Formats: sequence, structure tokens, C-alpha cells
Amino acid sequence: MAKNNNNSNSEKEFIFQKKNYMFMFIGLAFITIGFILMSGGGSDDPNVFNPEIYSFRRIRLAPTLVLIGLGIEVYAILLNPKKKK
Repeated sequence: MAKNNNNSNSEKEFIFQKKNYMFMFIGLAFITIGFILMSGGGSDDPNVFNPEIYSFRRIRLAPTLVLIGLGIEVYAILLNPKKKK
């Protein structure tokens, strides 16, 4: 009885290549930095309002970084590294 060993002879291939993972980590870094910049700005006393919560960093910069990171993630998923330019 001879078994067909096609699985052992063929090399397993990942869905993503090194270039995809590189862009995924870059996108993840953008998202992480965005959430870190968005955090904080609260007040220790709930009866005292802290206007720092509406700073440029929390309202404009941090959400923009998160959206850029999500865009990079989508690009990394759709990127075909085998395609020759």
C-alpha cells in the first residue's frame, strides 16, 4: 500500500508575506499611538471641568492617526506582494 504524500512534499505557504506583515505592524503602531494620545485629560474632582479634554491633540491629531492606521491596515490586507510592478 503506497500512500500519496503530496502534503509532505509540498511546502506550506502563508496567506501574507513579509511585506504585508510590515505594513500591518506600521498600521498597528499608528493606531496605538493615536489611542495613547487620546487618553488622559480627565479631572480628579468630578465637580471641576478640565478644558484640556478638548485640546488639538485629543480632538484632531489622535483620531486622525487612528484613521490613518486603519487605512494602512486595509492596504496591508489587500496588498499582493507577488504582483510584479
